[in-house]
Amino acid sequence: MLTRERNWAGNYTYTASTIHHPRSIDELCELVVRAPRIRALGSRHCFNDIADSGELVSLDRLTGELEIDREGGTVTVSGGMRYGDLARALVQEGLALHNMASLPHISVAGTIATATHGSGDANGNLATAVSALELVTSDGEIVTASRGDDDFAGMVVNLGALGVVTRVTLDVEPGYQMRQEVFEHLAWDVFYDRFDEVTSSAYSVSVFLDYGETVGSVWRKSRVNPDNPAPREDEFLGARAATRHRHPMETMTGENCTGQLGVPGFWADRLPHFRLDATPASGDEIQAEYMVPRRFAILALEALRARASVIRPHLLITEVRTVAADDLWLSSAYGTDTVCLHFSWKPDQGEVNAILPVVEEALAPFEARPHFGKEFRMGAQELEARYPKLPEFRRLAERLDPRGAFRNAFLERTIFG
Repeated sequence: MLTRERNWAGNYTYTASTIHHPRSIDELCELVVRAPRIRALGSRHCFNDIADSGELVSLDRLTGELEIDREGGTVTVSGGMRYGDLARALVQEGLALHNMASLPHISVAGTIATATHGSGDANGNLATAVSALELVTSDGEIVTASRGDDDFAGMVVNLGALGVVTRVTLDVEPGYQMRQEVFEHLAWDVFYDRFDEVTSSAYSVSVFLDYGETVGSVWRKSRVNPDNPAPREDEFLGARAATRHRHPMETMTGENCTGQLGVPGFWADRLPHFRLDATPASGDEIQAEYMVPRRFAILALEALRARASVIRPHLLITEVRTVAADDLWLSSAYGTDTVCLHFSWKPDQGEVNAILPVVEEALAPFEARPHFGKEFRMGAQELEARYPKLPEFRRLAERLDPRGAFRNAFLERTIFG
C-alpha cells in the first residue's frame, strides 16, 4: 500500500513506500528477510523519524492473547498492543502495572523501545517492567531474551535497531486504587526549596509550568484504600486545591483528562493524564524532552527559567517528572535517578528547530539525555558521552542485524554516527 502518512502530531510525514500488516509471525519473518530496509511502526506518537524506513511493518493484526502467569507475576502481550487496552484487561483480572505514561494510547513495544516513562521517585520507566521479550531479526530468526540473560539490558530499550519486537512479558502486581489531586500556583521559591518534598508527596507526581510568575500546577497521584481514603487537602505547600477538572494547560478543558478532585478509581484511570476513550489532545503540538540526573534538577530549571523570554513564545507547557534509576543501556535513567523536563511546543516546525538548540545549550552542563521518541538535535558524538553503554549497543545491533535492515537516518545520525 503506497503511503505518505503522517505521525499523530502531523509534524512528520513518513517517506516509506509501503506499510505491511502481517497476520502471522511466519508472514512477518518473510517480510523482514525480503526487505532491504524496514522498521516497525507503532502508534505513531513519536515526533521524529525514528520509525521511518523504506518499508514499514505494523503489528496491529498480530494481536494474540494475553498470557497471565499469576504465580510468576507477569503478563505476556503482543508488542503492538496499546497500553490502555492492556490496562483494561488487567483491571478485569485484578492485576496492575507499576506505572503508565501520560497517554494510554501508545503501543507496548514502541513505548519500551524509547524508554517512555511515567513519574514517581521510586518508579522506574515502563521499560523496567519488562522481564522477557521476543523479536524477529533481519535474517528471520525469532530471538527471545529474559531478565538476567547476557545483553538483555541492551535489548529492552532498543530503538527498533535490533528487530521487530513481537511479544513482551511485563511484571504485574495486585490491582490497586488511586486518587488524583491537582494543586494550583505553587510559588517558585517553594518549588526550589522543597523540591524533594514535592516529588515525594505522592506515588506519582507531575508539575506543569510555563515559566510564568508561579508554577502552574502540581498533579499528585496517590495509592488509596477505597474503604478508608484520607481526607482531601485544601492546599499543598501554599498551592490551592483545584475545584474543577484540570487540563495541564489552563486554557484547555479537562474533560478528556482522567478523574481528579481526589475521587478514588482504578489505577488505569488515574496514572495516565488522559482517558483512553477520549482524544488526548488535538495533536497540534510538537514535543521534546530532556532527562537530567536528579542532582542537577534545580540548576537545570533555573537555566531554563533564565531563558523564559526566549522559550515562552514557542511553548505550550513544560512538565517536570521524576524517574528512578535503572540498568537498561539506552534508558534515559541509566545509572541515575532522573528528572524529566518535557516541552510541548506550538506546532510550528521552524520555530521548534530554532528553539531546540537554545534548550540543549542551556541543559548541556547537566548531562541531559533526550527522549528518543521526541524532537532533539543531539548527534551520536554527544550521546556517546551521555550513554556509557552506547558502544556496546552498537556491537549488539551489528550482531543481531548484520545487514543493517533496521538502520535508518535516525539511527545513523544519533547512534551509529
